[in-house]
Amino acid sequence: MGEIPEKQVGEAGSHLQRVSSTVGLPDQVGNVGRRTMEELAEDIVASHGKSQKSLGPLEKVYVFWLAGMSCDGCTVSVSGATEPALEDLLTGSIPGIPLVILHHYVLQLESGDHYMQSLLKAERGELDGPYVIAYEGSIPDENLSASGEPFAGEGSLPLWAPSEQRRRVSTAEWVKRLAPGAAAMIAVGTCATWGGIPAAYGNITGSMSVMDWLGADYRSALGLPVINIPGCAPVGDNFTDAVQAILLFLQGLGPLPEFDELGRPAWQFSDTVHRKCGRAGFYEEGTFAQEYGDKECLVEVGCWGPVVQCNITEKGAIAHMGGCMNAGGPCIGCTMPGFPDKFAPFYKAPPGSMLSSNASRFMGAIVRPLRRISQRERNREIRWHDTVPSGWAMHNGATSLTHKILEFFYEAMQFQGAERPGRQQTLGYQSLPERVYEGDYQVLPEDRAKKVEKRA
Repeated sequence: MGEIPEKQVGEAGSHLQRVSSTVGLPDQVGNVGRRTMEELAEDIVASHGKSQKSLGPLEKVYVFWLAGMSCDGCTVSVSGATEPALEDLLTGSIPGIPLVILHHYVLQLESGDHYMQSLLKAERGELDGPYVIAYEGSIPDENLSASGEPFAGEGSLPLWAPSEQRRRVSTAEWVKRLAPGAAAMIAVGTCATWGGIPAAYGNITGSMSVMDWLGADYRSALGLPVINIPGCAPVGDNFTDAVQAILLFLQGLGPLPEFDELGRPAWQFSDTVHRKCGRAGFYEEGTFAQEYGDKECLVEVGCWGPVVQCNITEKGAIAHMGGCMNAGGPCIGCTMPGFPDKFAPFYKAPPGSMLSSNASRFMGAIVRPLRRISQRERNREIRWHDTVPSGWAMHNGATSLTHKILEFFYEAMQFQGAERPGRQQTLGYQSLPERVYEGDYQVLPEDRAKKVEKRA
C-alpha cells in the first residue's frame, strides 16, 4: 500500500474513495467498513489532517493479539485503559508513536480468512513494518486435546480451501511460527505471564506461561526476552503504558524502559501493594479488620499486600478508581508467579502475618495512646488552655496532669536546637497586644477581660 496523501484539516472523508486491498478476494461477513484494520488506522490518521510520516524510523507497528486459556478479562482491562487509552495508540494521537495496527479477534474488521491472512503475511515477512505479539491466557499442551482439535484455536489453514482440506490452528502454533520474527513478545495477564488459574494444580490442559513455553533462551528479533505484564486481570494502563514506553524507545524519543529480573516493567512492579495502600497506616498502628467491610488493615482477613508486587493501590483499576484494597477486598496475590496455588486458601490470613501483625499490634498498643495525646494537643489552638469554645465536642477543655507532663517533654524535644514560633524580643520593644494584656496574651476573651480588669 502506498503513502497516505497529506490532507488538510477539513478534508476528512476524501480517504473513503480509496479502494480496499480486499477487493478481488472472496467476500467476508460483517465487514461493513470494507476496510482492513491497517486501512482503517491509516484512514483515521489521514482524517486528522496528518500524514503517515513519523518522527522516528518506524512508520507503523503491527500488533497481533492472540489468546490461549483465557477468560478475556485482559482484553476487557486493556480496552478500558485511560493513560494512555488504547484509542490513543490506535489513532495516532500520541506524538512520536508510530501507527499501531491492532489485529484482535474482538475488535477486528475482517473476518475469516481475511483476518487470518495478516498472520501469514507476518510469518512470511511480507508486512511493511515490524510486528509485536500480545498473548493473553496460558498456553495449553495441545498434545492432550481430543481428536486433534486445539484447546485454544485461531482460524483454519489453508486459506480459502474447501472445509475438508482445512485444519484448525492453535494459538500455541501461531506463537511458535511468529515468535522468532516478532519485534517483541508481550505476555498480558497472569495466565500468560506465569500460567495463572488454567495452570493451577489439578488442571487438565497442561497449561503454562508464555515464558515457560518459549524457554529461557528465547529472544525476539530485536533481542528481547518475553515481556511480562501480570494481573488477573491486569491494570489496563500497565499494558498501554509499557507499549508506549517501548515504542518511544524504538523511535529514539525516550530512554530504554527498565524491566526487572522477571521481565516486568520495573516502574510498575517494584513496590508492594502494601506500600501504596490507603490502609497501610492501620497496619503500622496494629489495628486490623475483623471482617469484610471494616476500614482497617485487611491482613488478618487474608490480604497478602505486604509481599505482593503490584501498583493497583496507586494506579486503581481504571481511570485511577477502584482496585482491590481500595474497594475493600484483600490482595490474593494475582500478579505473582505463585498465584493461585501458593496464595490459597484466600480466606485465611497469611502465615507470616502471625508474627508481623502481632508485633505491629504490640507496638501499636504503645504508639496509639502516645499519638492520641499528640493529636489532642495539636487539635488545640494556642489560646485554648482550660476551655474549648466549641459547641460540637471537646466539652472537657482542661487537660490531665499526665497530658501536661508528656506534652512538656514532647515540646522540649520538638524545639531542641530550633527557635520557637513568635517574635523575638529586641530593644525592649513590645507589640500592642503585649502592652495591653501583658505576658501570655494568647488567651480567650474572658481571660483578656480579667487581665485588663486586673491592670485597672
